[in-house]
Amino acid sequence: MKSTLFDKIFRDSDGKIVIAQMPNLPLIIWIAASLLKLVFTTGVGNRGLDALAFGSLFTWAWLELFQGVNLFRRALGFGVLIGVIASTTAGIDTLGSFAL
Repeated sequence: MKSTLFDKIFRDSDGKIVIAQMPNLPLIIWIAASLLKLVFTTGVGNRGLDALAFGSLFTWAWLELFQGVNLFRRALGFGVLIGVIASTTAGIDTLGSFAL
């Protein structure tokens, strides 16, 4: 069977369509750190959680970019990686609020 563009973008090596997956450890850490930042809104704890959230989301995006199961997942990793880097340089935290 000839592989179509759709197959290359959305199917994994087993032929299954993969758009979403169960979260892996870096994504779970990012979710937990981001939620804890809502509780610890100031101080050293907030800065530590911000660094943890950035590092874990960066790691997740990097892994998806280079080890994603299909082209869609790799493009998703690339987009998130660019977004994380851009938001950090623009002073936006991982929850989307500006850090002034």
